[in-house]
Amino acid sequence: MGTVRLHQSRPVFDRRVLVAYYGTAGTSSLGVLGEAPPNQITPRLRQAAKPYGQTGRRVRIVYELIVTIADADPGSDGSYSHDIAQSSVKKYVRAARRNRALLILDLQPGRSTFPTVAKRFAWALRKPHVGLALDPEWRMGPGEVPGQTVGSVAAREVNKTSGWLAGLARRRDQPQKVLIVHQFRTDMVRHIGRIKDRTGLAQVQHVDGFGSQSQKLATYHNVERHKQFHMGFKLFYDEDSDLFRPREVLRLRPRVEYVSYQ
Repeated sequence: MGTVRLHQSRPVFDRRVLVAYYGTAGTSSLGVLGEAPPNQITPRLRQAAKPYGQTGRRVRIVYELIVTIADADPGSDGSYSHDIAQSSVKKYVRAARRNRALLILDLQPGRSTFPTVAKRFAWALRKPHVGLALDPEWRMGPGEVPGQTVGSVAAREVNKTSGWLAGLARRRDQPQKVLIVHQFRTDMVRHIGRIKDRTGLAQVQHVDGFGSQSQKLATYHNVERHKQFHMGFKLFYDEDSDLFRPREVLRLRPRVEYVSYQ
């Protein structure tokens, strides 16, 4: 008799909405998550997430932690990016487990590739509550510099990353992992229709972009591919004008299942 897989059938999104704080460790400059240590920010995150349960949907909190940050300078390896300290990542791994939260490791790879960077965090991604986010805005081609151009990624590179991550989860008989692809322009993900569905992964197209409600809705409807992905939506505390309220987010169609605050 073969091995019985107990966890792979347990979906992340089962009448559930995930609500995340986004940022990096130790600084508020990249998002609200870094405004305070995990134990201090978690009550604020729970309060932000609570209204999303009004319609009877279950809510789970998420820390979306930028672990590789794009840089304007090449650095010693020429990648135009750097990893945050492993000790900082471990702090969020422990906090997520303690608080029954998910941890999403967000990658801004500069001129490196998503698979190359992701594999440096295999030690964390082996944990059942840790997933991955790819941010093509910061995936630079040859001669491109973060902050001077909007980056992009090909479907083949996304598939290479997702295949590796799905294999990691499968070998460890883990529940579904979240894999997020950030996007606010159609050209940020080349040949998006070729991105493969992966058993063991809940794949999210996370629509970024700040502005007025009408601008954000236009972006959402321009790039969304709800038949291919679970849908995500980002809210910016400082940059958005007329910030969407939770009840307004819940009324969006196609339905949003992942909400992050920056």
